Amino acid sequence: MRGHGRMQITKLVLGRDVVFLLDGSDGTRSGFPAMRDFVQRVVETLSVDDNKDRVSVVQYSRDPAVQFYLNTYTTKGEILDTVRGLRHKGGRPLNTGAALQYLRDNVFTASAGSRRLEGVPQVLILLCGGKSFDSVDAPASALKQLGVLIFAIGTRSSDSRELQNISHDPSTALSVSEFTDLPSTAHHLVRVSSPAHFFKGFTSLSSCLFSVDSAKKDIVFLLDGSDGTRNGFPAMLDFVERVVEKLNVGENNDRVSVVQYGRDAEVHFYLNTYTTREDIVDSVRGLRHRGGRPLNTGAALQYVRDNVFTNSSGSRRLQGVPQMLILLNGGRSFDNVDTPASALKQQGIFVIGIGTRSSDIRELQKISYDPSLALSVSEFTDLPGIQEQLSSAMNTVVVRATPMTPTVTVQVVNIEVMGRDVVFLLDGSDGTRSGFPAMRDFVQRVVETLSVDDNKDRVSVVQYSRDPAVQFYLNTYTTKGEILDTVRGLRHKGGRPLNTGAALQYLRDNVFTASAGSRRLEGVPQVLILLCGGKSFDSVDAPASALKQLGVLIFAIGTRSSDSRELQNISHDPSTALSTAHHLVRVSSPAHFFKGFTSLSSCLFSVDSAKKDIVFLLDGSDGTRNGFPAMLDFVERVVKKLNVGENNDRVSVVQYGRDAEVHFYLNTYTTREDIVDSVRGLRHRGGRPLNTGAALQYVRDNVFTNSSGSRRLQGVPQMLILLNGGRSFDNVDTPASALKQQGIFVIGIGTRSSDIRELQKISYDPSLALSLKMSQIFCPLVEKKPVGRDVVFLLDGSDGTRSGFPAMRDFVQRVVETLSVDDNKDRVSVVQYSRDPAVQFYLNTYTTKGEILDTVRGLRHKGGRPLNTGAALQYLRDNVFTASAGSRRLEGVPQVLILLCGGKSFDSVDAPASALKQLGVLIFAIGTRSSDSRELQNISHDPSTALSVSEFTDLPKSPTVLVDSAKKDIVFLLDGSDGTRNGFPAMLDFVERVVKKLNVGENNDRVSVVQYGRDAEVHFYLNTYTTREDIVDSVRGLRHRGGRPLNTGAALQYVRDNVFTNSSGSRRLQGVPQMLILLNGGRSFDNVDTPASALKQQGIFVIGIGTRSSDIRELQKISYDPSLALSVSEFTDLPGIQEQLSSAMNTVVVRATPMTPTVTVGRDVVFLLDGSDGTRSGFPAMRDFVQRVVETLSVDDNKDRVSVVQYSRDPAVQFYLNTYTTKGEILDTVRGLRHKGGRPLNTGAALQYLRDNVFTASAGSRRLEGVPQVLILLCGGKSFDSVDAPASALKQLGVLIFAIGTRSSDSRELQNISHDPSTALSVSEFTDLPSVQQQLQSSVEAVVIDVTPESPTDIVFLLDGSDGTRNGFPAMLDFVERVVEKLNVGENNDRVSVVQYGRDAEVHFYLNTYTTREDIVDSVRGLRHRGGRPLNTGAALQYVRDNVFTNSSGSRRLQGVPQMLILLNGGRSFDNVDTPASALKQQGIFVIGIGTRSSDIRELQKISYDPSLALSVSEFTDLPGIQEQLSSAMNTVVVRATPMTPTVTVEKKPVGRDVVFLLDGSDGTRSGFPAMRDFVQRVVETLSVDDNKDRVSVVQYSRDPAVQFYLNTYTTKGEILDTVRGLRHKGGRPLNTGAALQYLRDNVFTASAGSRRLEGVPQVLILLCGGKSFDSVDAPASALKQLGVLIFAIGTRSSDSRELQNISHDPSTALSVSEFTDLPSVQQQLQSSVEAVVIDVTPESPTVLGMLTSMTSCLRACLTCFTYTEQKR
Repeated sequence: MRGHGRMQITKLVLGRDVVFLLDGSDGTRSGFPAMRDFVQRVVETLSVDDNKDRVSVVQYSRDPAVQFYLNTYTTKGEILDTVRGLRHKGGRPLNTGAALQYLRDNVFTASAGSRRLEGVPQVLILLCGGKSFDSVDAPASALKQLGVLIFAIGTRSSDSRELQNISHDPSTALSVSEFTDLPSTAHHLVRVSSPAHFFKGFTSLSSCLFSVDSAKKDIVFLLDGSDGTRNGFPAMLDFVERVVEKLNVGENNDRVSVVQYGRDAEVHFYLNTYTTREDIVDSVRGLRHRGGRPLNTGAALQYVRDNVFTNSSGSRRLQGVPQMLILLNGGRSFDNVDTPASALKQQGIFVIGIGTRSSDIRELQKISYDPSLALSVSEFTDLPGIQEQLSSAMNTVVVRATPMTPTVTVQVVNIEVMGRDVVFLLDGSDGTRSGFPAMRDFVQRVVETLSVDDNKDRVSVVQYSRDPAVQFYLNTYTTKGEILDTVRGLRHKGGRPLNTGAALQYLRDNVFTASAGSRRLEGVPQVLILLCGGKSFDSVDAPASALKQLGVLIFAIGTRSSDSRELQNISHDPSTALSTAHHLVRVSSPAHFFKGFTSLSSCLFSVDSAKKDIVFLLDGSDGTRNGFPAMLDFVERVVKKLNVGENNDRVSVVQYGRDAEVHFYLNTYTTREDIVDSVRGLRHRGGRPLNTGAALQYVRDNVFTNSSGSRRLQGVPQMLILLNGGRSFDNVDTPASALKQQGIFVIGIGTRSSDIRELQKISYDPSLALSLKMSQIFCPLVEKKPVGRDVVFLLDGSDGTRSGFPAMRDFVQRVVETLSVDDNKDRVSVVQYSRDPAVQFYLNTYTTKGEILDTVRGLRHKGGRPLNTGAALQYLRDNVFTASAGSRRLEGVPQVLILLCGGKSFDSVDAPASALKQLGVLIFAIGTRSSDSRELQNISHDPSTALSVSEFTDLPKSPTVLVDSAKKDIVFLLDGSDGTRNGFPAMLDFVERVVKKLNVGENNDRVSVVQYGRDAEVHFYLNTYTTREDIVDSVRGLRHRGGRPLNTGAALQYVRDNVFTNSSGSRRLQGVPQMLILLNGGRSFDNVDTPASALKQQGIFVIGIGTRSSDIRELQKISYDPSLALSVSEFTDLPGIQEQLSSAMNTVVVRATPMTPTVTVGRDVVFLLDGSDGTRSGFPAMRDFVQRVVETLSVDDNKDRVSVVQYSRDPAVQFYLNTYTTKGEILDTVRGLRHKGGRPLNTGAALQYLRDNVFTASAGSRRLEGVPQVLILLCGGKSFDSVDAPASALKQLGVLIFAIGTRSSDSRELQNISHDPSTALSVSEFTDLPSVQQQLQSSVEAVVIDVTPESPTDIVFLLDGSDGTRNGFPAMLDFVERVVEKLNVGENNDRVSVVQYGRDAEVHFYLNTYTTREDIVDSVRGLRHRGGRPLNTGAALQYVRDNVFTNSSGSRRLQGVPQMLILLNGGRSFDNVDTPASALKQQGIFVIGIGTRSSDIRELQKISYDPSLALSVSEFTDLPGIQEQLSSAMNTVVVRATPMTPTVTVEKKPVGRDVVFLLDGSDGTRSGFPAMRDFVQRVVETLSVDDNKDRVSVVQYSRDPAVQFYLNTYTTKGEILDTVRGLRHKGGRPLNTGAALQYLRDNVFTASAGSRRLEGVPQVLILLCGGKSFDSVDAPASALKQLGVLIFAIGTRSSDSRELQNISHDPSTALSVSEFTDLPSVQQQLQSSVEAVVIDVTPESPTVLGMLTSMTSCLRACLTCFTYTEQKR
């Protein structure tokens, strides 16, 4: 600043993310070098090295290929090097639309390096040399919505209109004659003579992204009116006036609002208050300075975001109108501005911050949309000096507000797992420095009691003194471990004075908000725990009151230095304000703190009993006629107890049946007498059906509103009391959830005719779904993990147990009587079954023993047959032993199942029983003489626990079946390091005392002892001794080993891998509890996390006992539960915890996973890649190699698993063996791998790391299940450390190591590493890796899979007989003859077929035509060349798949015989080969492609089963030269075709169906959407999903489509139904049905999305559409039909019937209903349509022809089910 009065401008360039999209299709081959040069020239002008600018290059033709991402390179040199080396991609057609979409989804993303969310401008430069084959409109629009600036440059071959559509502004679409003329575009490109000019706009103050229509903006002025701006305020008003004078004000033009703030904010007028410039100017001139302090800019920003930039206040953000906030600020903010500033940017609000010399320029830069927009003047009187600058910014601003239609989001809240949001506010002022560690410990202890890991509870910590500082938000961490780690690392803040009031206000505005993770709007209780050590300097009253109005429960804890009255004012209840005499150190346990939660005061929100809004919703349907007078009496009695009045309690009554009717609103009556009189006069309405869902929605939309008298927005508690007498005809989920989201407290009261589950869904909390007094509404907060059990009774309710059922019921009652239900230790569920199971109540239905006993007494016998015990057990696994049903299995609570069964099961029980045991469920089966005793023994967790009685009346009177304590496997792990020499005798005494109390025996308790220091040594195993005396003798003879360091982690891993094993005597797989007792005397030298976790995963119950020298946190990590980490001062004090240990051992019910070892066919393959500095240039080749190998694996069917680790100095896991379950995910991640860098190269350490961390069960290794373990090492140098020991350790584990090196590697080292020295391969450079691919694959398959080469094979030769191969055809025939000569031809041996093709294909003979070698050779010798053109290889491949590799043609694929196709090809195909080649591979057909120099090698690689199998010769006469190579491939082939037995049926039925629902989610279907959702549910109910026959996908669309889930997302019907129930209406307009249909074709009916079309599975699309499409549907619908998709379209009266007929596969099948609620009425019509279906279309794929019969029967079955369901209703 030069002198007074001059303005100071602070400018900071943010940089840009620049993506080049280059047309690499066949048509740009000659112009590609010019494109490359252009990119280089632009990059030269960018600022990459200081991380301002980032660059990505993508090349595309048919599909896009990323050359490098925005975050791949960080220096300009690296980018330029890569650009110079770019090679032309080639290919056709040119799909520009697909490429743009790809950029949106994969490149302009945070993971790919885009900084869009940080406000960095996003730029796309497209160089395109032709017209796109696909549509560019939607993808280009999607990019623009993201805010991407698109500059399109084309040639004379391009389509200029298309380029203009793509560009962000049509005038910026440039054109050159050829790409070599690119430099000449300078004067067109905004007078660009060099690429630098092209970007000049970016470095200007405006930092603009693109220019907007300046005739329409919403502008808010936020004026600092605090004490510090009194003198400058008139200048601010003048400034505002001058800006407004230049605007085009009007309702449809510019809108203006003015807000003034200091301590808090006040709106002077909103965006929709004035519509003329004159009115605004008059209002501005009349404004008065408010004054006040402190200056809370953060709160003001939040205020304008929440109250001014809203639809109701006149903001047009959702309509895409640019939003601008101009802040005039005169000082530093007292509160934090970060979160609200970020929230404004996220909404796309363009903020310009203008300050004075008193302002904090950094703060203004944070607030402003771009730091360069933070302007500064010396005084406000200097504002005119920046008027021009501001005007420029405003004219060029383009706000990235995504235009969107507002949607109503209804989130389904699972109230059973509601949890709490707990915020700790810690006094960090100078006065609490000494007490801060105690505060920190207190927070840790409280957090330990919470359920964070299952997303029940969330935690935030804020520390404050003068101002608050968030340590972490409610949504920062999702695991308890992360929270505890952060809390342990908290540092005291310091500072003064202590402003508790400001901190409370800050919490209200910034922490108890949805963006910060608060779930308040979902009804989750909000809890604030304040630890305060002094009196506040500011006032706490208003902020505390504001928090209470939000419903936050505040608990304030202070010291003797605090002000007790202040704490009482802050607390939600004065009696809960706690005080500690000696600071916080005296608060020894959180239990004391939580005692208040169980009282009435710990209500979900703090209710002022003098003020409530209560709505009664009365069931007035036909079924409640007799009970209606009793309902009215109930309402009257409740009302008489209320304090009715306009400012006190308000009441409304609504009656409903088919629809709802309000008798009076909340503001109709203001006296109790009037309400009672009105209630007495009510008449029963009658009517049916009962639509409770619609009634709930009605009261939400029409009664709990401001106009109807609701005071919800004023913070008055809202309550709905539902009196219901029957099950609802419609769905209640969404409306019930919507009420909860509004914070309405619902109590559901029903009769025995009601559906108790439905009432639980409706009620605010399931426990309120009964008749409860209001004083019983509590917020149950659990103090600590329960130690009880989850007990499920499964009762045989079939016809055969009718007489014995009362005895079963009595037995259940007697068992329940012995449980501890009321203190939430034990939970109970009862399920009754016969043909299918019926849940009587879940584990979380009841919370008191009385409720359970009442329900059990009322149980009625179910009846039915047959008895399907297997199905019932499976049902329990999937639906009852789950967290949502109340199971606490994941929290370590023992799971117990008691089965009472009176007969033999009709279905198999083995798999379901095994599945329950794998979950760790202890099963006790009790049967009668009619039961099958073997079956019961199979079901029970231990055969000896299967009990039998003559009749159920003989069931034991005192049940003792719950715990089997007679059998345990116990391992003692003793610290024998140097540090425990003195204490070792005491350890041995301790072990001896424990053993003496055990019942040792082969079939009873087993014991092992292991000692460790640096490494571990077993003294004896679990099966070494079978008597107590032998064990004690051995223990007495043990000697201390000594040694250091202490490696506890390695020891834990050792006992897991070598002691808790079948061969060492462990009975874990038989379900016997496994226990490890660790005696430890010091902190471990190595890491214990992974091995400790691995032990827990195996269900091993670990108790850690340490001394004062131990690390207690480490012991807590190791122990099965932190509370089992015991401590003594010295080992000599061990007797003092003997009782404690004994108690733990007696009560343990270990969740050891009982399982039978399974043999898996696949492999676990780990790639270890050298990422050191020396391999930078070769890394892309390594990555490609990994991709090619992965392509050959069977990942999707869980045969093979893959992990990738990169290393240099140390290793870094890119992903584990259990990270991904699909090949697509793996390939996507591999493609995105970036070189690690670093040195030296420590191969030894990396190998050791793999052994300890990757080839482990917790990381997904299936070594213990017998799955082969394979390691492929790609190494480009000599290791700096030794590889011998780690390599040996891996081999000892049984890992097969294949090492591949370059000329820079040490060949001896690689041989040492490899499992066999002869398998160590070497290439000159990594780019030569393809040359060893086949060799490696053969080696792996030879070792891993036992190949039987003698097994028969079906071989088809496909010969190119087109015009181009006339001369070479005799050589082809010779080649075929030589191959056949080596085969063992015969009906039961090898079979051969020969097909010749050109334009089309012709079979010379089939696989079952000849059975001798001689006949085949004779036939081949007689073949004649056909000739013809063009060459259609794709059609030929499809032909052999459909006509030769079939049962009728002699193929034995279904019998598991390997199928092989040998293609001899002499030219590039005229048609596309991708789909048919993929279809062959999907069928497991092993294709070898052999071509000449005239062939397209890439095409052959696509066709071949593996690219390495694409062989090439110069001419066909050179074929003998690859004979050996072919022979090798044929001998090693192990075709992974799934062997299956063909089913012979009269009517051919498909394996299942792929059913896609396309739902109209536009604005016009909001009211009908629940009916659509119900329709989908009913259809899904009829499908066979669980056995993988049918697959389902749901897509919702309006302007654009949104996939709710794909065909391969879910594999069980339950998952699909859960998701469908939770669907929320999308909203939006216009309705683009055409785009949605096209999207389905391109993205849903595809193999990657789960479609099995290529396997011949019928494809069905059901469209529910409520309006006419804005775009054309003809082409997309036709494209789907060509794919063979059967389309059924259903519309309403708002739809266009002709359009629906065009879309449907047959016009007569297009159905129509008046409204979607009438969908059931068209079922018969739909059924008739389906039965009359005749497919006239000739689909491309012959597999579709077989769909018709099966499809008809399928839909007939569905509709029969629908009709039956409706008739029942």
